[in-house]
Amino acid sequence: MKTLLAMAQLAKSASHHVRQASAEAKNLALHKMGASLKKQREAILKANLVDIEKAKADLPPHMVDRLSLEGGRLDAIISDLETVIQLPDPVGKLLEERTLPNGLELQKVTVPIGVLGIIYEARPNVTVDVASLALKSGNAAILRGGKETLHTNIVITRALQEGLEEASFPKEAIQLLKSPSRLQLRRLLKLDAYIDLIIPRGGEGLHRFCKEHSYIPVITGGMGICHLFLDESADIEKSLEVIYNAKTQRPSVCNALDTLLIHRNAFALFFPLLVKKLAEKGVIFHLDERAWSLFPHQGEAFLRACEKDWQTEWMSLHLGVKIVDSLQEAVEHIQTYGTGHSDGILTSSPVNGEAFVRAVDSATVYINASTRFTDGGQFGMGAEVAVSTQKVHARGPMGLRELTSYKWIIKGNYQVRK
Repeated sequence: MKTLLAMAQLAKSASHHVRQASAEAKNLALHKMGASLKKQREAILKANLVDIEKAKADLPPHMVDRLSLEGGRLDAIISDLETVIQLPDPVGKLLEERTLPNGLELQKVTVPIGVLGIIYEARPNVTVDVASLALKSGNAAILRGGKETLHTNIVITRALQEGLEEASFPKEAIQLLKSPSRLQLRRLLKLDAYIDLIIPRGGEGLHRFCKEHSYIPVITGGMGICHLFLDESADIEKSLEVIYNAKTQRPSVCNALDTLLIHRNAFALFFPLLVKKLAEKGVIFHLDERAWSLFPHQGEAFLRACEKDWQTEWMSLHLGVKIVDSLQEAVEHIQTYGTGHSDGILTSSPVNGEAFVRAVDSATVYINASTRFTDGGQFGMGAEVAVSTQKVHARGPMGLRELTSYKWIIKGNYQVRK
C-alpha cells in the first residue's frame, strides 16, 4: 500500500505525462475509461449496494440517495464522461497576443494546473466526473471520497485506471486515497510540493477544515442555501412549476431550493396553490411569523420558522417560507443568509429582474428559472468538478476551462533588456 507521500510523488510524475498529451490521446484515454466502466458495471453496482446497506444504518435517507447509483445513474455518469470527449480541449488556447516595441512577441496560453486534490463526500459520481475533467484538462488527480462510498469508489477507480493503462497513460494520473482518517487528510493538505490545488465538495465543516489546515490553495463552494423570490408580478402557474422543480426534483443536492421569499401582495393568492402543489411530495413548510399568522396552518406539514431555519441547507423536503414587503427586502434576506450559490427571482417585470441580478452577488443568479440548472452538464460544460462560491479564479460550476491556468510565452530574436 502506497504511502500518501508516494501517491503525491507519483501523481506529480504522471501529471508531466498528461500535460503533454495531445487532445486525441486524451480523448482515447477517456474512451477507454468509459469502456472499462461499462465492462465493470456489475462489479460497480454490487459494490454500491454494499455501501448503501451500510449507509442505511448511519445516514438519513437524503444522504443514502446521494450515494446510490441505482435507477440508471451509473449509465448517466458514463454518458457524462462520453460528453466530455466531445468538448473542445481547453489546453493551448491563445488568450492574448501582442508585440512589444522592442520586438518581443507575447502570447498568453492556457495550461493545466498540475495535480488536483479533490475531497468529497457521499456522491460516487464525483469520482468519474473529476477523473474525466482532470484528464481532459491535462491534470492528474488524487481523490479522497467519503467512507460511506469507499467500496464503490475503489471499484470505479480501478476501472478508470485500467482504461488509462490501455491508452498508455500512467494509471497514477487518477488515484484514490482510501483512508477516511482526518489525520491523513491533514497530511494531504500539507503536500504543497506535489499538489497544486485543493477542491473540496461537501458540507461547511469540510470546507472550513480544508481552509484552516491547507498549505495548498483551496477553492471553496458546494454548500448552497438557495433562494427564490416570488415578485408580485410573477406568473402564478409558471412559478408553481419552477418552485416544484427547484424543491422536489432532487431535494438532496446543493442547488435545490431552500427558502422561498414571497411578496406580500402575492401571498394570499399564491401560497394556498403552492401548498396544494407540493403536498403530493410531502413538503414540510417552515413559515415565518407573518405567514404563520396569515395562513390557516394545520397538520404536521407546517412548522413555525426560527432563525436557524434561514441558515439551513435542507437537502430534504423542507422549505423555508418568508413574506417580504419589497424586492429590496428579499435581496437583503439573501445577502444575510445566502451562501453565494444559486438565487433567483420569479417576475414579469424586466426592471425588477435586472434590479435583482445587479443586487444579488451569487455565483449563479436566475430570472424565471429553477435553481436546479446550476450544474456543469446543464451549462453545456460536460461534467463538473464542483460549484465554486468564491470569487477568485473560478466561480459557479467548474468545468474544463476552470481547471486550467495560463502561462506567458515570449518569442524573441536574441533581445536583451537595456
